[in-house]
Amino acid sequence: MVCAVGDETGKIFEQVFIPTKTPEKTMPEIIEYFTRAKVEALGVGCFGPIDLNKNSATYGYITSTPKLAWKNFNIAGMLTKTLGCPVGFDTDVNSSVLGEVTFGQAKGKNSVVYLTIGTGIGAGIYIGGDLLHGMLHPEAGHVLISKRADDSFEGNCPYHKNCFEGLASGPAIEKRWGKKAVELKEKEEVWELEADYIAQALTGYILTLSPQMIILGGGVMHQEQLFPIIRKNVKEILNGYIKTEEIRHMENYIVPASLHDNQGIMGCLELGRRAGM
Repeated sequence: MVCAVGDETGKIFEQVFIPTKTPEKTMPEIIEYFTRAKVEALGVGCFGPIDLNKNSATYGYITSTPKLAWKNFNIAGMLTKTLGCPVGFDTDVNSSVLGEVTFGQAKGKNSVVYLTIGTGIGAGIYIGGDLLHGMLHPEAGHVLISKRADDSFEGNCPYHKNCFEGLASGPAIEKRWGKKAVELKEKEEVWELEADYIAQALTGYILTLSPQMIILGGGVMHQEQLFPIIRKNVKEILNGYIKTEEIRHMENYIVPASLHDNQGIMGCLELGRRAGM
């Protein structure tokens, strides 16, 4: 858990890291930190799935998470009760896209997709000037993609054998190739395959959500050699169907995160500001 204190301008005063153990061990440390800081409002960007329906009896809960100790845990409710301040609550990736559109390179845009590709794959989606919610919230890391004919890897997701996360997350790379992504930097075949799967997913988002910018973050995207290959592949898959300035200038359209890996925390500052309004 990354915890920080900042203000409504996005300035971060201090930041600490608290290990994600069980709620019984982790939550007292989080509560103590924010109590000591005397925060006026709190923004929470949480791993999921989570319940964001304010009319639901389980609003603010972590629901069917793979982190079993946190399943059906009322994290927003506990923080609201113990801290006595307004709490804004959303997914960690929605917090990241909110950070980018409030303080980063996507400021002024009303349609942005932020994708984190690391230990998992998740998408924060900002559409029509607001964060996307619906039946639940975006789980765009689990869109199904076509496996390449020369890829015999069975997939790393326990739910779907050929979903984006199962084929292209950091653990999937490590399981397929036998080494962590950072150790495979010079292996062109690794990144050609990775870029193929990322481009497939991005093309689907482009055709359904029509974002004005796509931002790629997370540990895997520290392999910056991926960006030109992804852009080329997206253009090839679109095959001239979409003709916009964004597609013509792909180097300004599919881009790395801009806030030095603080986009999630800065988005939480904005969630807190909105909750306290």
